[in-house]
Order: sequence, then structure tokens, then C-alpha cells
Amino acid sequence: MFTGIIEDIGRVENITKEQANLILTISSKLASELQINQSIAHNGICLTVIERKEQTYSVCAVEETIKKTNIGLLEIGDLINLERCLLVGDRLDGHIVQGHVDDTVTCIQIRERQGSWRFIFKYDNNYQDLISPMGSIALNGISLTISKIYTNKNCFETSIIPYTFNETNLKLVKEGDIINVEFDIISKQILRLSQNKL
Repeated sequence: MFTGIIEDIGRVENITKEQANLILTISSKLASELQINQSIAHNGICLTVIERKEQTYSVCAVEETIKKTNIGLLEIGDLINLERCLLVGDRLDGHIVQGHVDDTVTCIQIRERQGSWRFIFKYDNNYQDLISPMGSIALNGISLTISKIYTNKNCFETSIIPYTFNETNLKLVKEGDIINVEFDIISKQILRLSQNKL
């Protein structure tokens, strides 16, 4: 489990294909602290460490992960948000994030607002019931708050403070980019239970 509070921005050093899987090698200041079989979120995707060196480590993404996320779009040199799994007793500064990306959304607008930024994302209509004003959402693994919803356009807006903008890869996002999204687990469970009662 994660909280959506990014610890480091890693760099993709190598990408290799093994049958239907992708093996990514990442450089990060966290590398020396990781252990084999440890979970770490990469742009919100929970992946397992399969090899570790002093300054780099490798993870494997299976076919299902490649289909549902933007990991297949990564290139050598790309920067990705990293977060290690939550320790029991840690503060939950963001919100409960599983690292199980639901889908991707498209950034359709970015506007600077005198020291903060407004990002607007377009989502698939199937997720309409999981979007709520002031609700939590994880974008590329970052815990964010939905500040506004444009229901008729299947879009939502988030407001980004300078620290989040500068300390994550949001500063590299451009209009048209594809971003990983994980909807709030509480919203998903409430929706599932309500549907089961119908």
C-alpha cells in the first residue's frame, strides 16, 4: 500500500522486452535502500524489485500492466515518480493508494495561476461514478484532490501547488500526455457494494 506522496524522481536507464514482459532498469537515490522482492510504485504502478545494484534496480511489468497503464510509452531517459510501500505506523499524508492503476487519462489543459497550476484531464465515461468534487485521486502515483468536475465533457480539474509541481514529474507533463490514474479505493468499494444490492 502507498500514500501518493512521491519520494524521488527516478530515471529510466534501460528497457528490455522478455516475451510479453518489460524489464525496466531505474536509477534512483532509493536504489541502495531497496531489497529484492520489495514493492515500489512507478508512476503509481506497483512493481516488484527483481535486481538491485548500488545506484540502479530493475523491475518487471507483465502484459496486463502494459495494457492498462502508460508504462509501455516510457523511453530511456524518462523521469518517473517513485514511492516505496507504506510502513506500519507511518503517517498517511496522502490517501490510500494501492498501486493498482485502473486506466489512463489524457491531459487536455495546463494553466499557470500565479504560483500554482491547473491541470485538466479527460477520463473514460465508465468512471463517471468514481469522480467526486474534493475527492482523492492518484495521477502518476501522486495523491491529488479533484477541485472541479466537467461532467458533460468527462473531465476533471486538479490544482497543483509549487512543491508538488517541482518535486514530481508533473512539471514535465504536456497537453496530450497520457497519465496513469487510480481512483479512490473507498469510492470503488462503495460503488461495487451498491451495484451488488441492485
